[in-house]
Amino acid sequence: MLKFPETIEIIEVCPRDGFQNIKTPIPTAIKIEVIDKLVDCGFRWIEATSFVHPKAIPQMADAAEVLQIVKEKHGGRVGFIALAPNLYGAQRAIEAGADAITYVVSASEKHNLENTRQTVEQSLAAFTEVCKIKGNRKVRFALATAFDCPFAGPMNPEQVIKLVEAGLAAGADEVMLADTIGTATPLQMENLLKPLAVKYPNISFILHIHDTQGMGLANIVTAMNLGITRFESAAFGLGGCPFAPGAAGNIATEDLVNMMHKMGIKTGLDYDKIIRVARYIEDKLGIAPVGHMARLASCAL
Repeated sequence: MLKFPETIEIIEVCPRDGFQNIKTPIPTAIKIEVIDKLVDCGFRWIEATSFVHPKAIPQMADAAEVLQIVKEKHGGRVGFIALAPNLYGAQRAIEAGADAITYVVSASEKHNLENTRQTVEQSLAAFTEVCKIKGNRKVRFALATAFDCPFAGPMNPEQVIKLVEAGLAAGADEVMLADTIGTATPLQMENLLKPLAVKYPNISFILHIHDTQGMGLANIVTAMNLGITRFESAAFGLGGCPFAPGAAGNIATEDLVNMMHKMGIKTGLDYDKIIRVARYIEDKLGIAPVGHMARLASCAL
């Protein structure tokens, strides 16, 4: 018998993960307008940007400006998250006023080197320093390639669990597990999430799933049945890691909300407003809808 929660939390990541892989520069004003519209949908947390070197991800060159403006407009109403791949990025995020920092470490050594130019050991050492300077901000320990790696293949759950232990020992407030390349199966979800739930029954893990092979929503259902109630998704289904070959977008927020509401699971979000965000992105960026529900909404126009 499947067991599902009455309520889940969805963290919106389109302004960061969704936009970072788009090569054409997106005007800062449009990024802010998208965040404004997402705030109106009812999200409690939005990942607004990332503090990475602009040569690595040019789309995030305006990170400080975006974060400062949306904080001025919506601070206190919504928590704004900034991603950082290293200590310097975390310091910049703190200076810009981030309410929470997503600090990324890959479960895969090869992917960590590609993504951050650091070994996993170096990233963990820097994360310890981030936890020392976080102040009253949340620090989220984000494990990329927690299920599959584009270079090393499937990850050993025991290896991932050891990294979770290291992150919590360093001072992480939250732990996020990412199916970075979107190839994980429900069985892989169970093989990692079940032992984590036994080892850390009081930790509310966050799941970040890409949908490269169309198994994203099935993985969400599996995770909910194992007690996971916090998920990251991106409006319009945008996203993808520039350093993970073949990775497609995130689960589309509108698809996830549609499924939850049809299952009687509350999200606290306004589905119709999320669809309007998708339409705005389609219009302003001139790209075809990625998610199922956005495609249906576009066809209905």
